[in-house]
Formats: sequence, C-alpha cells, structure tokens
Amino acid sequence: MDKDRVKGTIDQVVGSAKRQVGNLTGNTGTQVKGAVQQVKGKVESAWGKAKDAARDAKGNLAVPPETNKKPVSEHRKVVVTEDRNLI
Repeated sequence: MDKDRVKGTIDQVVGSAKRQVGNLTGNTGTQVKGAVQQVKGKVESAWGKAKDAARDAKGNLAVPPETNKKPVSEHRKVVVTEDRNLI
C-alpha cells in the first residue's frame, strides 16, 4: 500500500471530523476547512491507488530471464528432406 493512500485516508477522516464539528458549532469556516481536507484526502488516496496500480502493472510485465530462454535442443533441429532408395 502506498503512503499516499494512508495519508489520504487520514485526511479524509480528520476532514470529516472537522466538518462535523463545524456543523455542530455552526462555524462555517471549520465546515469549509473540513470539506477541503476531505477532498484533499480523496485526491491523495486516488493518487496512491494509481501509483499502486502502476507498480503492480510494471511488476507483471517483468519477465524473468529463465523463462525467456529456450533449451538448446529446440534451437538445433535436424530435418532430413532427402529420400534414399536402397537396392
């Protein structure tokens, strides 16, 4: 899990708490600050998810060198195309 996802989740929770405190006290400034922090948290979380997805995709594309090699016997096949008639 990316650190941005963790930070985003924390910002969402803290922003929600600020927003609720603003609602209870009637303080519009606190409500707005809470809402802004919630949005910031959602953006950070989305950014962290995107980074995780990119990291996972990059990991899935990497092919270990062993799987890319073919055995020597597959590279050197002998094919006989000449027919010999023996009397």
